This record gives sequence, structure tokens and C-alpha cells, in this order.
Amino acid sequence: MEYMRIKNENIDKEHICCAMSGKQSIKKKEWMKERFDEGLVFYRSVERGKCFIEYISAENAWIPIEADGYIYINCLWIAGAMKGHGYSNDLLSECIRDAKAQGKKGVCILSSDKRKKEFLSDPKYMAYKGFTVADTTDTGINLMYLPFGETTEPPKFKECAKNPNILEKGFVIYYTDQCPFTYYWVPRVQAVAKENNIPLKVIHITDKESAQNVPAPVTTYALFKDGKFVTQAIQSDKKFLALAGIKD
Repeated sequence: MEYMRIKNENIDKEHICCAMSGKQSIKKKEWMKERFDEGLVFYRSVERGKCFIEYISAENAWIPIEADGYIYINCLWIAGAMKGHGYSNDLLSECIRDAKAQGKKGVCILSSDKRKKEFLSDPKYMAYKGFTVADTTDTGINLMYLPFGETTEPPKFKECAKNPNILEKGFVIYYTDQCPFTYYWVPRVQAVAKENNIPLKVIHITDKESAQNVPAPVTTYALFKDGKFVTQAIQSDKKFLALAGIKD
């Protein structure tokens, strides 16, 4: 498999894997363009499909962690016909090679406790590749890491992410433009919430400083209900109504 890096020079004409259509990719591409100067890397297969890795220096990651000197992987996704060919190994190896070339302490990524969860890396696969758990949260979302030195201090979550709780009642969604699926689903959830008189507050995170202090371990999408964290999985309108106890 051949791979390519998406940069400012080619992003307007290339697809970004997780969003093939133009409309769905617009916000994501705008978000990426603003991050390239901060070191964002988007590395994907030349062949069209869902096969890519996206990473950035942890100091610039839109996530509430303390991980100075690490590379943080935003997303590692291989799906559909691309699965089962070892491409994830290629992508992860390139990230690790790049991190070492930059003199980083190691690489870290969000994962889940025990079984694989939506929009998080597979903990079994990451463990197979040498990653171990650096820190945990009350949500079952873990921070895994691969240090390059035996005495390297592990990364950790900020306190605001360890035990996610907020004061607002009803539903609250925090989200960024980092994942293109929010562009499609958040407005639809807002619409059905309004139609069914479901209390919903939507908080669109548009800057790094805010993202690094969100009261949740995930910032691409975090759904709360009555102050408690519910899920990091981006909800469709039907799934949201089910969570609200309304049958379609």
C-alpha cells in the first residue's frame, strides 16, 4: 500500500477518508488547515478508502491531557475493505517513526477499558503494539501510551476529565469540528430535540484552550444527561430520541 500526507498544498483536492463528500468535509478541512502550522499530520492511503492516521504534538491537541513531549493520536481508522491487510501497522509505525525523529517522549491515544468502543482505539490492538494504560477516568475511557524511554513520565488526564460532571440539567453536547460526522448529526439532533421539547444545550468548541479544559475525556463529541457523562459516540437523531425515552 502506498501512502500520502495531506497538507495545505493538496487538501482542497484530496479527500480525507472519513468524509468523502464535499459538504461533510468542509468544516473538518477548515479545522485541519488551522492546525497544520501547529504540527498536525494527516497520513492516509493513496487508494481511496477509510485508511488514515491523524496526530499532533500533545501540547497542541484538543484534549484535556497533560502530555508535554508526547505525540497524541487524534484518530487511527481503518474500515471496510481496507481492514485485515496490516495497514494499521503501517500507519502506526509511521507515526512512531515521526515521533522519534522529532525527539518526542512517546505516543499516546485515547482508548477504552476492556472492549472496543465507538470513536476510540481498540485497547487490545494498542496493547498488542506495546501501549499500556497511562491514566483512567470514571467513564471507562483510558489514556494509553507508548514511551520511548524506560523512565519516561506517563501522560495523564487533567482533573476536569477524570470524573466528568457538569451542573446543567437536561442534555448537553460538547463538540468540535475535528470529526466531520458532527457536521451532519449535531444539527439533526438539535432539530428533533426542539420538535419534542427535549432540553438540549449545544456547546461548539472552537479554540484549543477551551478544548483542553472541557469537563470530559473526549472533545470531538461528549454527551451529558442531567450532569452525567453519557457517551463519546456521535448520536443519530433516532439514537438521541431513544436516550431521551422517546420511541420513534
